[in-house]
Amino acid sequence: MSEERLGTLYASSAYILWGFLPLYWKLVEHVSAWEILAHRILWSFVLMMVLIVVIRRWHLFMDECKQIMLNKKKLFGISAAGIIISLNWVIFIWAVNSDRVLDASLGYYINPLISIFFGFIFLKERFSKIQWIAIAFAFSGVFFMTYNFGSVPWAALGMAITFAFYGLLKKTVDLNAIFGLAIETLIVTPIATIYILYLGFNGTGAMGISFEGLILIGTGLATALPLLLFGQGAKRIPLSLVGFLQYFAPTIMLLLGVFLFNESFTYVHGITFTLIWLGLILYSYERIQSLRKTKAKAA
Repeated sequence: MSEERLGTLYASSAYILWGFLPLYWKLVEHVSAWEILAHRILWSFVLMMVLIVVIRRWHLFMDECKQIMLNKKKLFGISAAGIIISLNWVIFIWAVNSDRVLDASLGYYINPLISIFFGFIFLKERFSKIQWIAIAFAFSGVFFMTYNFGSVPWAALGMAITFAFYGLLKKTVDLNAIFGLAIETLIVTPIATIYILYLGFNGTGAMGISFEGLILIGTGLATALPLLLFGQGAKRIPLSLVGFLQYFAPTIMLLLGVFLFNESFTYVHGITFTLIWLGLILYSYERIQSLRKTKAKAA
């Protein structure tokens, strides 16, 4: 199998797993989102530590930690990233277990366009007319939903904005996927552990020798596996293909929300998603054209 085909298999598997992740959270839907988040952080950290030891990267990991401690910019960046990705996780879990899978899907569709907008604001990037039109379509969709429903789709926007900020912060700290997730979870694991112990002492926690306990422990694998698959895939395939595959996850969530969880999909949802899809089509077209021009110049 060629490297590109292997990379496509890895990356598509990651996005498919992310798309079906709502099914996993539904297994513990009566557990609070904050408790699930705490377990997700703790068991992700434990799993990453085991993985680092198994692949014999412990010394490199410790050296990376020391360098980050000595670099205030990196320390701030990775700390903020750990906090913001935790917020993204809890919004996602809350949305799924509050029967708002469509909001979660909408958030992941909006995210690429929010990231573009952040590039303009924070990184002083400049866009073409097509990219501005793409962003306008996305914001028009959100405005249309807000106007017709009388409320802002906070869950969708919260997920999109936190993940866009997370991506922005990751640019300040150059780490591989394994070390990055390990250090991000390391920073928030003490808080997560204290919260789990507090719930345990109060007798209100869901952790125990039970099916639920196994599901909560498994949140570490549910978090790390798609991320590791994505890391292996992204380095083997073109960026344009990664951009196309990323829409697998929200599309699967959309289908789950409508056909499995029977969430209401009104004409407002239809127009909102259509406007955002148009923006994504324009954005993807511009991105592909830009990559082709870059390759042509290089040739």
